[in-house]
Amino acid sequence: MSTEEKSAAPRSLAEALRVRDDVSLAALLRSRPDLITPVPTDLTQLATRAGTRASVVRALERLDRFTLQTAEALAVAPDPASYGELLGLMAGDEEDPAVAAALPRAAALLREQALVWGADDRLRLVRTARELLAPSPQHPSPTGLGPTVREATAGMSPGRIQEILAAAGLPSTHDSVSAVSALGALFADRRRMAALLAALPAESREVLDRLVWGPPYGQVTHDPAAHLRALLDRGLLLPTAPGTVVLPREVALHLRAGRAHRAPEPVPPPVEAAATHRPQVVDATAAGQALAALATVDELLKEWDEGGPSVLRAGGLSVRDLKRTAVALDLPEPVAAFWVELAYGAGLIASDGEADERYAATPAYDEWRELPPAERWARLAGTWLTATRTPGVVGGRDAKDRTLSALGPNLDRSAAPEVRHRVLALLAGLPEGASPVAESVLARLRWERPLRGPRQERETGSGEARDDDLRSRIARWTLSEAELLGVTGRGALAAPGRALIGAPEAPRPAAKGPGGPEGPGDKLPVHHHRTPPVSAPPSPAERAAATATAARLLAPLFPEPLDHVLLQADLTAVAPGPLEPELADVLGVLADVESKGGATVYRFTPGSVRRALDAGRSAADLHAFLARHSRTPVPQPLTYLIDDVARRHGRLRVGAASAYVRCDDDATLDEILADKRAAALGLRRLAPTVLAAQADPAALLEGLRAIGFAPAAESAAGDVLIARADSRRTPPRAAPEPVPDGPPAPDDTLLAAALRAVRAGDLASTTPRKPGPGDEGNGGGGGAPGGTLPRTGAAETLATMQAAVLTGEALWIGYVNAEGAASQRVIAPIRVEGGFVTAYDHTADEVRTYPLHRVTGVAELADDAG
Repeated sequence: MSTEEKSAAPRSLAEALRVRDDVSLAALLRSRPDLITPVPTDLTQLATRAGTRASVVRALERLDRFTLQTAEALAVAPDPASYGELLGLMAGDEEDPAVAAALPRAAALLREQALVWGADDRLRLVRTARELLAPSPQHPSPTGLGPTVREATAGMSPGRIQEILAAAGLPSTHDSVSAVSALGALFADRRRMAALLAALPAESREVLDRLVWGPPYGQVTHDPAAHLRALLDRGLLLPTAPGTVVLPREVALHLRAGRAHRAPEPVPPPVEAAATHRPQVVDATAAGQALAALATVDELLKEWDEGGPSVLRAGGLSVRDLKRTAVALDLPEPVAAFWVELAYGAGLIASDGEADERYAATPAYDEWRELPPAERWARLAGTWLTATRTPGVVGGRDAKDRTLSALGPNLDRSAAPEVRHRVLALLAGLPEGASPVAESVLARLRWERPLRGPRQERETGSGEARDDDLRSRIARWTLSEAELLGVTGRGALAAPGRALIGAPEAPRPAAKGPGGPEGPGDKLPVHHHRTPPVSAPPSPAERAAATATAARLLAPLFPEPLDHVLLQADLTAVAPGPLEPELADVLGVLADVESKGGATVYRFTPGSVRRALDAGRSAADLHAFLARHSRTPVPQPLTYLIDDVARRHGRLRVGAASAYVRCDDDATLDEILADKRAAALGLRRLAPTVLAAQADPAALLEGLRAIGFAPAAESAAGDVLIARADSRRTPPRAAPEPVPDGPPAPDDTLLAAALRAVRAGDLASTTPRKPGPGDEGNGGGGGAPGGTLPRTGAAETLATMQAAVLTGEALWIGYVNAEGAASQRVIAPIRVEGGFVTAYDHTADEVRTYPLHRVTGVAELADDAG
């Protein structure tokens, strides 16, 4: 490209992209990854793709509020507009210094993302973005501005336009075009416009004040009042339909002192700190929550060890099963849904796939339990941070008005990982130990992503957006879920949570007094610039490293697991901290959990002791176990309880005959037959020591236990069956994959390859060539082919190729591959033989061999080709 061509203003977005360097193009592809999926063949195709509606909508949705306001101002500015005109629309006649300082960044961002192109004296918003953001009766502009005078007077009779000119004090013209131009120039002239408005009655100016910030449309009767007639006569209000008038854009801008927006927001709202705590207190609180999180997930999985709830036909848990799970965990239903979804997302529970489909623990659960506690927590926290399944929507309604159930379909929200990561990043921007004001976090997120769909939810007059959008709800859930999981402590980001998102460890200042600041009453100053900028999501390798670092920081905060409990005379045992896994497993079978917290209280009951005996433990085993793990003497009531249950356990034997009961003591069988509560079991005596039953063995076991006996099940060989608590597992199941929010961000390797391919393809499509015999049908002459493949005969193609081998010149060819896809290439032939040409392909930047029968034609490059 010559110096004159480089210095010329670009005439299209493709030309503007063509003069960019690789760093700028890489920034474009990184910020808009949909443009690289698939890799475009050249810069013209890249520009076309960047202007499609879907791509532009996606790019607009990812702009911050001020950059979006800048794009909205360009949509109501002349096309093209100068930077000075844009500055006037954003900063107004007073030239707000904050707006003027922030505008270059916003304009540069729009240009980088290919939403704006052109030099500073000819800024152009891409056509699709202008169509989306420009005002229209169907889609009012967020600026509140209406159509221009030229747009509003389209279709108005020439006579009426001349009447408006005369009423406004302007001389008549010979045509409507010059009349509209004169009227627009009057409205844009501050001095003359001020004089025109000063001559109006106060009632007329009040009407303009009501319309100035939008909406600009109003209703009038067929016989308007005098103050409205004065506005209509002077063109300050223009009719758009019968009974409807509009305030022209030029008039509104004068009344607004040149500003397109009522409240430009050049600076993001700060994240305010509500309270500060010592970092050590935050970390300790978070570690306690992390331990509680592990205990809750473990309790949930044990609850479902022998087979969990049934799977609904449409998938997921029923409302009744979720309620039962919440009661078993002693948690509210929304919190129980969170833990169920977290375990599912981590691959610890899944459907067993049987005919009677149920949820159960997966083999991965056993592997997870073998990990150290900090690594178990890190796996849960890493799953939560990246999961798109959003438990907060459980109980809501989908698009078909069906209830959304836990573990069911349609719970994925692709924005969830980004919002969670961003909320934690905002917390990381506060001083260490500081908890945020939740509303300030939501306000910041709304500033960073004000759009929530193809069309923006319109702002109110004060500029405040509604708070019921999905991103705000996910942010609220993130703050509460992070506290439940132990990522935060007392609302502040803990050191493991900071490492989880890859944030650098904050330096810890020395405490200013005994214990340092503490409590919710300690207010912190507002921080405007500490929040890190929005960044690309981390790669899988970076996430794995961050998770490992979080586990390493959390491990010292966990107390060492205990190998003992404190037995008490009231048939309870107190665990003053987390127990070793083996001790916790046995105690969980031998006793029932009565209360949880810093210390867990277990209660021994006849049912719990019988449960331990059913699991294969003998009374001697239980006595030895308690003596070994109790720091206090074993209370006599507990010893008596174990001996009493063990003495009665197994005296009755239940097996499958359909079902039977046998006992060496026939008096015991007499007692059962005499008990009215056993009537439903359908018992009858077969022998002095055997009873037959109509109920199945499981029901018979439960029925006898309900009336106070302690039977044991036996096999066909007469051996006691031992019930294993952890025997139910699903086949191996993979954890659910997150649903991506659009194409993934390209890595550096993909970007480099894509840029090389796009540059080479652009070279092939724009290289000047010498005119050939087939050029007359394509417009004649040489120059850039513009996407048309060269067409030459087989003999001419072969001769040109052979000549190029001798001269070493490059050629421009058209080529159709085996799939029928056509492309243009610039090649330097090296050898032609056997129906193939071997050449250095400038497009692919490598040596390739092409069948000659797939070459559509060939042309020599012009002498000045670059």
